[in-house]
This record gives sequence, C-alpha cells and structure tokens, in this order.
Amino acid sequence: MAERDGWRCWLCDEPVDPLMSVNDDRGPSVDSLATAKAAKAAKGKSPAGAAERLAHRGCNTRKGAIKPVVPWPTRLFVADSAPLIGVAERLRRNGGREVVARCPSRADADKTAGWLVDRFSRLAPELAVSTSIEPGGGQFMVALTAARR
Repeated sequence: MAERDGWRCWLCDEPVDPLMSVNDDRGPSVDSLATAKAAKAAKGKSPAGAAERLAHRGCNTRKGAIKPVVPWPTRLFVADSAPLIGVAERLRRNGGREVVARCPSRADADKTAGWLVDRFSRLAPELAVSTSIEPGGGQFMVALTAARR
C-alpha cells in the first residue's frame, strides 16, 4: 500500500518518511476511507470494502476530529475548485463525469488535469480516472471521468 501510494499522505499529499516513528505526527499510519453510510453500518469495525491508504499519523488523527479535506496545491491556478473527497465519493458511487475546476488558460488546465490524475491514483485507487478540458466563456473547465477498475 505505501509503495502504491508513493509514500505520500493521501490527505495532505506530502511525503511520508518510512523510517519515522509511528508515534510521531509525521510518521506513517494506515487509514481506511469508507463512505459515511458504510462506516455507520460497520458500527465501529472496519467497513467491508474500505480502501486502505497511507497517511501521516497526525493527518489521520485530525481526520477523526474534523471532516477531512484534500487541499488543492497553491501552484495551480484554479477557480471554483471542487472538494475532492466529495468528488471521489460521488464518482465511486455513480461513476460518470464531474467538472472539478475552472482555469484561466489551457496551460493551467493541463497542469491541473495532470495533478488530478496523479492525486486520484492515491485518493481513490480503485477508480480509473481520466480528465477532459473544455473551453467556454474565456475559461477552461476541467472534468474528471471515472470507471471502476
């Protein structure tokens, strides 16, 4: 799992040091992501079908206290960026296509599309996502399309 995730935290997307103590906030931790419905049905146990992902211990602990948010990097120039965990849950449940951001230029849209494919490979590894970029209104819409693997 850690190798699959490229030793990067699925929540903050920062590197996880495999040699760091698991008791350190920056140390490795295993997190399972399940829908709220599946987690409630499991009643405290690990939900069936929950995907395991690598996370920093601190990120994993904070996720238990607050709803997790996957940040968009500041190096990308995007407007109206969608909350990625919600996008992942909808695509996992329904498949299909969802517009996730608007960019002012084609170059910005291309960078955003590349980042999204890489990010979803760790956020939702069971989904095969592809991106599409559509011009409109002087901007470029970036959409994700998902198919189950």
